[in-house]
Amino acid sequence: MVSKSEAVAWMEDCIGRRDGACRQIVVTGFHGLWRAFEDPELHRALNSADLWVPDGIAPVWVARLKGFRGAQRLPGAELMEAFFARADQKGFSSFFYGDSVETLDALAQRLESRHPGHRIAGTFSPPFRELSEDEERQHVEMINAARPDVLWLGLGMPKQDLWIYRNRHRLHVPVAVGVGAGFRFIAGTVGRAPGWVGRMGLEWLWRLAQEPRKCWRRCFVEGPQFVWHVGLELAKTNGDGRRFTDRGAAVYDGRDRERRGGLGRG
Repeated sequence: MVSKSEAVAWMEDCIGRRDGACRQIVVTGFHGLWRAFEDPELHRALNSADLWVPDGIAPVWVARLKGFRGAQRLPGAELMEAFFARADQKGFSSFFYGDSVETLDALAQRLESRHPGHRIAGTFSPPFRELSEDEERQHVEMINAARPDVLWLGLGMPKQDLWIYRNRHRLHVPVAVGVGAGFRFIAGTVGRAPGWVGRMGLEWLWRLAQEPRKCWRRCFVEGPQFVWHVGLELAKTNGDGRRFTDRGAAVYDGRDRERRGGLGRG
């Protein structure tokens, strides 16, 4: 688990290399980990990512219980803002793929006002349905033609992470990141919880109040299931850092990655 400054420095290093490889950053909380526990394809996608950062407080608590005392929360919107600040100085560019045309327009206007040195290579709102292989290929070609430094996806978990996983071999973008509702947070169309709410680990409650139809299941069904399984694993491993099942997700591989060195495979 890395800090905000470390994550942005890692992204900048990937952009500087521009070696033809597309490196994937996964930004998720317990929801993504639980979905990966249930879905083998998503499990493979998350474990193949080059960098993973915790969007919620639950993975941070688990990491600390596993011995990673310095683990800290890094929501997608905060990673975006930190990158845009660096891009403002360096002239980096972004492509935004996902969400609605209205959100993308508001996002572009806000970024042009706040970060004039950051370049918007393009925006695209794909249809809100399953894409055909041909459509997906055309979208990848459109993104490659725009030559962005970073591709941001606002399709929601797990759709955005699976999209990157399927297409990273043909993406000519140094970094691809799925940030869920991050587009709406930066655009100002959905309000973020105050900082103190996030620091107390209660942003899930704030999101539930704002979007109850979208969030009720993950809060009241998936959340308790996740806590139960983590508790069982902690009891079983006595905090030795092993994965909580053979289908566990990338957050539990931190010590193995530290042994290999670096922040990921990139």
